Amino acid sequence: QVQLVESGGGLVQAGGSLRLSCTASVRTFSRQIMGWFRQAPGKEREFVAAITWIGSTIYYADPVMGRFTISRDNPKNTVYLQMNRLKPEDTAVYYCAAGQQIGTNLSRGRYDYWGQGTQVTVSS
Repeated sequence: QVQLVESGGGLVQAGGSLRLSCTASVRTFSRQIMGWFRQAPGKEREFVAAITWIGSTIYYADPVMGRFTISRDNPKNTVYLQMNRLKPEDTAVYYCAAGQQIGTNLSRGRYDYWGQGTQVTVSS
């Protein structure tokens, strides 16, 4: 069982930055990837970014490419999402998830452990 705890959300003005953190209670070989997802009010949850615990595979959704950076600290079992040049449309609850890698497109991984979510609000 993997427990995930997110932190770092908040309120920021457009153009500002936030860094989200997600710490896993345990890192297992069966869950090779960590992803960030978000869900805005009235919308479906969407993929944001993902990273492998081993190696250097990273994947971003097009809307955040060039603005968000995902990284990891293996000894701390922690994954980060640095969000720069934030826009009002980035407003959402952000979730981290642990999953199994299926191919190189990490958005298609099988994510089955989820955190509780952290709210990010970007004002215009």
